[in-house]
Amino acid sequence: MKHTSRRDFLKLSTNSFLALAGILGIGGLFRFLSYQYDESPQTEFDIGSAHDYPINSRTVLAHIPALIIHDQDGIQAISLACTHLGCMLEPRNFGFECPCHGSRFDPAGLTLKGPAVRDLRKLHVEKTDDGNLHIFTT
Repeated sequence: MKHTSRRDFLKLSTNSFLALAGILGIGGLFRFLSYQYDESPQTEFDIGSAHDYPINSRTVLAHIPALIIHDQDGIQAISLACTHLGCMLEPRNFGFECPCHGSRFDPAGLTLKGPAVRDLRKLHVEKTDDGNLHIFTT
């Protein structure tokens, strides 16, 4: 009966763990590269009165997620979902950054750094008959 040496056992264990790690890594890479961000179905949000958003203000509404911009041109909204994989963006001094993969966007939602290749989506804002503003996410 042949006994396995300690050296052979460690070599076999190491090679087995490396092979397993490689297989899991390649599987994760394929899953990452094949992921397609699926935008949610049309949703409408009542965000209150225009008076809640003073001129020259920028308000983050995390529950949508959206940025409400009120300037001389009126009220606009941009989505704060990263166009790469849909992670929620975080405010930074240059604009916004994705905490998942590092994409960066300027304050107007234009892409500064990938992996995202598309600018942030502009959302439709409408004043309804009740006098409140509504955001439509599609």
